[in-house]
Amino acid sequence: MPFNLLKHAFILLFIALSLCLSLPGSAATHAAAKPGEWWNLPYPEPFDATTLSRQQSTIHVSGNRLVDNKGETITLRGVNISDPDKLVKNGHWEKAHFVAAKSFGANVIRVPVHPIAWRSRGGEHYLELLDQAVHWANELDMYLIIDWHSIGNLHTGLFQHPMYDTNLQETRGFWRTIAARYKGVPTIAVYELFNEPTKMGGQLGELSWTTWKAINEDLIDIIFAHDPSAIPLVAGFNWAYDLRSARENPIARKGIAYAAHPYPEKTRAPVAQKAADWEQTWGFIAKRAPLIATELGWMREGEPGAHVPVRDDGSYGPAIVKYLEKIGASWTVWCFDPDWPPQMIADWQYTPTEQGKFFRKEMLRMNK
Repeated sequence: MPFNLLKHAFILLFIALSLCLSLPGSAATHAAAKPGEWWNLPYPEPFDATTLSRQQSTIHVSGNRLVDNKGETITLRGVNISDPDKLVKNGHWEKAHFVAAKSFGANVIRVPVHPIAWRSRGGEHYLELLDQAVHWANELDMYLIIDWHSIGNLHTGLFQHPMYDTNLQETRGFWRTIAARYKGVPTIAVYELFNEPTKMGGQLGELSWTTWKAINEDLIDIIFAHDPSAIPLVAGFNWAYDLRSARENPIARKGIAYAAHPYPEKTRAPVAQKAADWEQTWGFIAKRAPLIATELGWMREGEPGAHVPVRDDGSYGPAIVKYLEKIGASWTVWCFDPDWPPQMIADWQYTPTEQGKFFRKEMLRMNK
């Protein structure tokens, strides 16, 4: 065969093979998995950021501040919602819920993902809910904090309640999945690695700061390997209240932030001295890294659901906001759900409670 004819034959064969490989249903195309065909399950895919309607600034860490793409300071002030799985089952997982939070002045929503909900719904289907949250928040120009909502001792594998049961392997897998899924998606601003570490007075075994620090640094490395632009958030002991061990032995990673849950009864100090206790126990960290009080709030004793450590006479609200503004910290109030105390809303008509009225007024004033 003449050389030119041979060359053209090879070209035609290459084109034919290329077309065949690109045709739906071809052998080279991944076959849809049938029940039980684990070998046909596809690899997880990243979130498609081109589906977002609004271009948002990526928030990142600069010294002890959260800043936008222009280097201007960003302060996040918003609300916690309840677990998306709960909201689905209650019939309230909808954009209207996010719109209501926006109407309270929130510029960020913290989304708590309980391990039991992640397992029971299945990661693939839970991600569908988080994808919806990203779209709704983006459309409203709000940011998200994804929170692995467990309470207990991740080192010993003992937890406060079965809904919080998890382990290191599942926790690593969760953050690997989340970081790979939402790489470079600016709407998700922060990853809160573990909600509330506690030993419960030794009932859950021992946990040193050295061990806890190493666990968090391991999780941060996994996240950064997938998404270097993410902001991991690290909590201290006593249900995310005590960061004193980080004073001399901070997390040895750049680009991270710290969490605090300063509920009113976490300190026995009178109102006039609460700020001094806050400063000593967790607030000092704001001088060296961004600090986000990802849970705060109060309710009066005797109200439905009132419990330690959230009971207060109402003086706590002005005091904690004043202090957080003084140190330049961000915050999200617990909880924008009428079932989970201390509640910000009394019903699904979004009637604000006492603390709901207070924090709504403050967010509308400060988040202009």
